[in-house]
Amino acid sequence: MWKTVYERFRRWSADGTWDRLLAHVQQHSDAVGTVDWFPGVHRLHDRAGSPARGRGPKKGQDWPGEAIGRSRGGLTTKIHLACDGHGQPLAFTLTAGNVNDCTQFEAVMAAVRIQRCGPDRPRTRPDRVAADKGYSSTKIRAYLRKRGIKAAIPERIDQINGRIRRGESLCRLDRTAYRRRNVVERCFNKLKHHKALPTRHYKTMVTLACLQLWLP
Repeated sequence: MWKTVYERFRRWSADGTWDRLLAHVQQHSDAVGTVDWFPGVHRLHDRAGSPARGRGPKKGQDWPGEAIGRSRGGLTTKIHLACDGHGQPLAFTLTAGNVNDCTQFEAVMAAVRIQRCGPDRPRTRPDRVAADKGYSSTKIRAYLRKRGIKAAIPERIDQINGRIRRGESLCRLDRTAYRRRNVVERCFNKLKHHKALPTRHYKTMVTLACLQLWLP
């Protein structure tokens, strides 16, 4: 029995069944108006579970289907996540734990794609994005401006001092909007209730955990 269940799970993972199920549930939620298009973007940095017999991947290598890399904390992995204003996951990427957070910002935003009912184009552009100082870079702000998305991202102190030295005006921060960034933290807390995630971040397991949060 368990062999049959595992084979079906593996087959559905390979052919994208779980991804299509998540996309369908998100589409339905958007159609009934329960998606709040004010997402936050953040990351979860966690220690990955040890592979069998205590052997980890060699330096510069990842295990198939996972995103594990070596850092000072050992074998670690990251989930980079965007969620809506209600704390429901919209899209994510997986990387090794030593990958810089801001390098995945555009990849996560590009993965936000909710199909509409009918012939209309998919919804890919939120009204505003709230993120922490780790995402305060010129490239990210330019990316958001180009797409017409408002940013609620505070500047780092070195960026503020640099602007003051150059006589430039500081970026305006909507603090009311920024306070809503905590929905991402709450989303991660709910994802951690999925028992498989704290030990090993497979893409399929994260997808299933996100799907579970969308289901009533």
